[in-house]
Parts: sequence; structure tokens; C-alpha cells
Amino acid sequence: MKFSNSYIIYPENRALERSIADAIGMLGEEWEASATPDRKVTAADNFLNTRGNFEQHRFSSKIYEPLIEALEASLKENEDRTAAWAGTQNNLGNVLAALGQQRRDTEFFDSAIRCFSNALEVLRQEESPLEWAATQYNLGTASQALGRLLEAAKPLKNAVDAYTNALLVWKRDEYPEEWMTTMHQLGATLHAHGKLLKGNRQFQKSVVVYKNALAVLDADNYALELTATHNNRAAVLHHLGESEENPDRLREAIKSYEKALTVSMEQQLPIHLAVICRVNKATAQNVLAELTNDAVLAEEIADEFEVIMECFPHALQPLCSRHCQEQLEKAQSQLKALQEESNPLGKFIVHADE
Repeated sequence: MKFSNSYIIYPENRALERSIADAIGMLGEEWEASATPDRKVTAADNFLNTRGNFEQHRFSSKIYEPLIEALEASLKENEDRTAAWAGTQNNLGNVLAALGQQRRDTEFFDSAIRCFSNALEVLRQEESPLEWAATQYNLGTASQALGRLLEAAKPLKNAVDAYTNALLVWKRDEYPEEWMTTMHQLGATLHAHGKLLKGNRQFQKSVVVYKNALAVLDADNYALELTATHNNRAAVLHHLGESEENPDRLREAIKSYEKALTVSMEQQLPIHLAVICRVNKATAQNVLAELTNDAVLAEEIADEFEVIMECFPHALQPLCSRHCQEQLEKAQSQLKALQEESNPLGKFIVHADE
């Protein structure tokens, strides 16, 4: 079946930012100005935190290629397979994956995965548990990104295995933030895998994993992560409801989208994130209206998409605007069909003034 479109929100990639921060000293002072994004010119960039797991905002992407060259040169100069060598492999892998996402190039992801695998040949869970877990996490994130790009099951399965390994070390009580981040990414991977396999079992696992992640999140300290987790869990329930043709799943998805919307508004996150949650919610309601033949809901959803497009054009990316237009037309078509069904002779009635 074809699942309706829903927008996923990605938390900030702190592992990538740490890798860049650790390695940027290799480039020298002349690169300091280029390392910072140019914020002098205001640019409409309405869909931050939606492009993927290797989007970051602290550093400019202009430095990716020189960083890769510097890190590769460092590895050639020092081939002793020490923990420091493994750390360089990790840094190189994260930057390669970021460039791979930017260019949508699988070769960079393949190279990144080799880097993390090289590091794991040196690191041992018993001897360096935290470094080992961080490398497993990095391997999982690169594999997930590759699986999404290729729409391939094997990299997604590899990502699930890597995240599961990281959780062997990052226990909830000892490392709650790392545990939460890994659970969130595991939920995202299971969701992507479920869409690919058309498998409800993967969706059900994803729902549980996201619910576990919510246990350690609060709005004051993790507003973006909490919004993303509610929204992304709702997206899984949304697709599970479509797959099962289950109105209750869709109603649960709508409630989860509402929670994401509330957090994003109350914590004053960028407005486009609230609009994304609102678009997702209305899309799920459109599916529910169709499944339950609810004309009242269909009319409400048509009005909702009109409001979104009229009031928030500045917060919509072009493809999202097109999605909203398509959903509006779908709701209007459903409403018309339901009205004709309830009054089959109505379309033949000729009024006196005609």
C-alpha cells in the first residue's frame, strides 16, 4: 500500500558537531571564518530539522571537504591502531556521512560506515565501553541514512543491530540522554524499515521504542527532542492505522501530533515545526475521515488546510505547500462524495431561480 506523507523531525546531531569541533583545529586559523555559517543575510530556510540525521547548524558545510582531507592525512601519518586512531576514524566517518547526506551520494555513506567499522576493530566493549557505544551509535546513524536514501532493508537492519549494541552500554539509569537519543533513532529506523517492508510488526516495535524514549524527556530541557518524539511516534501510528485500516490507531496518532504541536508552541520553537505538526495532524484526520465516512470531519479538514496555506505560507516549503493543496482537494472530494451519497437525488434538483 502507499502510505500518506508525514514529515519527520530530526533532533540535532551532537555527535557530528563534536566531530567537527574536535577536528577543526587541523585546518588552521584561516578556516575559522569559513567554519561559521553566514548569518549576515537573512535566508528563508523553513524546514530546519527535517532534512535528515546529518543536518547541523553550528558549522558551515563549506568545511566538510577540507576536514575530510585533513582527517585522511592524519590517518595516513599515524597508522598505529590506538584509541586515538579510532577517534579519528569516528570523526572522519561523521563528516563523510554529513557530506553524503548533503549530496545524496551513497559512496560517502559507504566510506563513513567503513570508518566506523575500522574503529570497532580497535575498540572493545569491555575495555572502552563508552567509546565503543558511541561508535556503534554513529554506525547506526550512517546505516539508517543510507537505508533511507537507497530504500533498502539491509542497511536499516544493520542500523537496528548497531543501536541495540549501543544500548548494551548506554543504560537508561546511567546515561539517560544517550539512552534517549539512541531509543529515538531506533524508533526512526524501525519506522523506515516498516514502511519499506509494509510490516506492521516493525511499526509496533517503533511505537513502543518511541514511548520508552518519552519516559526521560521533559519540555524544559529537551523541547526539540520531545516535539520530535511525539511527532515521529504519531507518524508511525498514522501509518500503522493506514496499514490496519484502524480508526483507533489514527485517533491515537492525532493525539500524539497534538502533543507535539503543544510542546513546540509552548516552548517557542521555530514556527515551521508547529506548522509541520499541524499539517501532519490534518493529514491523519483526512485518512480518518475517509476511513469512517465522516463528512463533518472532512469539512473541518478542508477548512484546516485552507487556513494553513493562507496563514502560514512563510512557514511552508514548496513540496509541503503542494502536499497541503492535494490534501485540501482530497478532503473536498470526500465531502462532495459523502454529501451526494447521503442525498443521491440532490444533484438532480433544479432550483426555481435556475
